[in-house]
Amino acid sequence: MTATQPSTPLRIVTCGSVDDGKSTLLGRLLYDTQHVFEDQLEVAEEESRRWGTQARELDLALLVDGLQAEREQKITIDVAYRYFSTANRSFIVADAPGHEQYTCNMATGASTASLALLLVDARNGVVDQTRRHTCILELLAIRHIVVAVNKMDLVGWTESAFEAISCDYLDYTSSLNFESVTTIPVSALDGDNISDTSENSKWYMGPTLIQALESAHVEGSQRKEPFRMPVQWINRPTPDFRGYSGTIASGEVRVGDEVVGCLSGITARVSSLMNADQEVASAIAGNAVTLQLDEHMELGRGDVIATSKARPEVSDQFATKLIWLGAEPMLPQRQYWMKIGTQTTSVRVLTLDYVIDISTLAHEASTKLELNQIARVKISVAKSVVFEPFHVNTNLGSFILMDRITNETVGAGMIEFSLRRASNIPWQPFQVDKVQRGRSLGQKPCILWFTGLSGAGKSTIAGCLEEELVRRGCHCYILDGDNIRHGLSKDLGFTDADRVANIKRVAEVAKLFLDAGLITIVCLISPFRNERLMARELVEPSEFIEVFVDTPLDVCEARDPKGLYKKARSGDLINFTGVDSPYESPLNPEIVLKTDKSSQDQLAKEVIAFLDTNHYLAS
Repeated sequence: MTATQPSTPLRIVTCGSVDDGKSTLLGRLLYDTQHVFEDQLEVAEEESRRWGTQARELDLALLVDGLQAEREQKITIDVAYRYFSTANRSFIVADAPGHEQYTCNMATGASTASLALLLVDARNGVVDQTRRHTCILELLAIRHIVVAVNKMDLVGWTESAFEAISCDYLDYTSSLNFESVTTIPVSALDGDNISDTSENSKWYMGPTLIQALESAHVEGSQRKEPFRMPVQWINRPTPDFRGYSGTIASGEVRVGDEVVGCLSGITARVSSLMNADQEVASAIAGNAVTLQLDEHMELGRGDVIATSKARPEVSDQFATKLIWLGAEPMLPQRQYWMKIGTQTTSVRVLTLDYVIDISTLAHEASTKLELNQIARVKISVAKSVVFEPFHVNTNLGSFILMDRITNETVGAGMIEFSLRRASNIPWQPFQVDKVQRGRSLGQKPCILWFTGLSGAGKSTIAGCLEEELVRRGCHCYILDGDNIRHGLSKDLGFTDADRVANIKRVAEVAKLFLDAGLITIVCLISPFRNERLMARELVEPSEFIEVFVDTPLDVCEARDPKGLYKKARSGDLINFTGVDSPYESPLNPEIVLKTDKSSQDQLAKEVIAFLDTNHYLAS
């Protein structure tokens, strides 16, 4: 294999299970290549006496484990980036944590790497975390792995132990898409087979670790791909200057090139290029630039400027691989925020096709995705995004998912291909819209979404409300949770995943009834804020009215009109809201009804008063 020129650093991620010796190995590489300053060495020697794991000897791991928590717990938590070089090559290394709890940090460290240095403890062999990291490496399109079978000194430098681990790992990766896998027996602590061939492994005829890294032939520079630049912001320092700023994701752009705004399809030519405060003739992947065009384009943050000769795709439905990083499980039909490039949009997981068993790589059916699991899912985004498959362009093919309530990052995904269903099934337009239908009925259509615990009084109040609305000549309909379960949602149970699917179905039906001009009354426990937010966002803001039937749990349980609480307390009914399944109270409902303080008739009149005041009913 031909070595890359020293001027092109090889980006590496170190990974593997906790305590396999990643930080010690990286410390050894820095120490052996003389990339540790004297003052750093003095600090490390001092801290080795305090935090070290090698009695009072120098603990090489402390050269990279920078956080106090890492030193106290003797594990890597955050990703540490280090630089070192040899006579033949330079390297940028991301030292990733091995603990399962910090899998998200490992994925972050691997996201920019071209080669993985994966450690395996010779005493333990290939374990689940080794397999999990290997699956993540493949998903992140890393095609070259160097496996350092570490701590060989603790198994007596036995050739059979090394060969067993090598065969086990090579067998595991045989069905995965790696171009090269090299296994090397090492002792990071003593430096065996790191820089020099060890006398302890005369049976080993392969390269040292440094030799393997120096000779790794890694392709895939983003500079070779067509020009792509996600727009970060519109630069208007003066009324006469309009620039489109962003970081070039791939390829090269020159003044005079014809480019296209991918969402609009409008083309123009680059009239000038600014890199920082200097005008340049060209720019390449990784440069942060501002483009001026000879034609005005309606572009905004999230759009992508690309070469007109090779345009990326635009879609709103995808097949993806997803690593779940959230403490709460991923549920199909639940909505999340998706950040892809510079664009953020709402996204819904349509289906969970399968979960990957990291031990066997088998595809298993599941109704949800748990922490650190990897799955194939289909997603639908609220608005079209510019993308390329991850294996073609990692910048335009990767995304993260965020919880819509907390904004925490809960998933990392890689796009495989577009489903293209949205463009095949357009909306059928009609001449009469919901406003006209509502006027013909003498009312302003809306959705009254009643939420609250079982036994709170939702259906009873809704019944009184319907009677009063009909008496006043209004056209309305109740979508009651129990009635829905007899037909539309007959196939669903009461797990969290089934509840999400049920609310999604009811919300879509309520939207159709709204379009018909009706005042639609929905009575569902709908325990999760996320799904109530999803229902709200299906329609215009003024068309959704959240009605919180605020009844204390002890009052609901005392009423227990259907005997459900009694069954739940005895264990005969599982996943019951308020007992063994949570209820998330609304944060800002339009209407709050206190059933323990007023009668049902009085509460129904409160809803009527709200509708009257806000002009939903004919005067």
